[in-house]
Amino acid sequence: MTSVLPNLFAFWVQRPMELRFDVDPASTSPSGALPPIYERLNTPGDRLHGILSISLEDPELRIRFREADGEFYVYVEDVRHGCLAGYTVFNRLVELGRQADRYVRAPHSRYEPNYQRRGLASGIYRWALDSGLCLMTGARQSHAAHALWRSLAHHYDSGFVDLRQKHLTYLGRKVTDSTLAQFETRMFLLGSGWTQRQFKEAVRMS
Repeated sequence: MTSVLPNLFAFWVQRPMELRFDVDPASTSPSGALPPIYERLNTPGDRLHGILSISLEDPELRIRFREADGEFYVYVEDVRHGCLAGYTVFNRLVELGRQADRYVRAPHSRYEPNYQRRGLASGIYRWALDSGLCLMTGARQSHAAHALWRSLAHHYDSGFVDLRQKHLTYLGRKVTDSTLAQFETRMFLLGSGWTQRQFKEAVRMS
């Protein structure tokens, strides 16, 4: 397969995301990290101002999207309350070799407490996977993040690898708790259109 990265931008523009959730304004208590980003998104002259905006089925929400050096930034804006609900970044994995870097990104999310557990991160991960992007965990995961990946694995082909010296070794679709706890063990989710065989060949996995 050819790299999906050049096509990801067009896919996201053409396929609006379906996200619906209720927000309790009284519980909104912005942390220190998100308000400055929201201000930059709305400040003329800032490099974040005027980035791509994507409408959602929920009229109170809006997605802002940008790509920089092969990494993808997805900001979720609460239009009604004038704030940033949070964001997801699809990072490059410096531990990966050049071949795998063409197809794989590691998502990391940060959302305000009152926007969590409402399907935002899950919806954005599915959006990326449906575009054909493959996802891989970073070195460490929170319990919530691990639960999210386990949930997504019910809908997308998945497996585990050992990542050492930029080389991937396939461990199988399931691993023991002790193996999972190792720093080098990573979980992956295959994007739409991928098979395990195609992925192994594309990223040169042994």
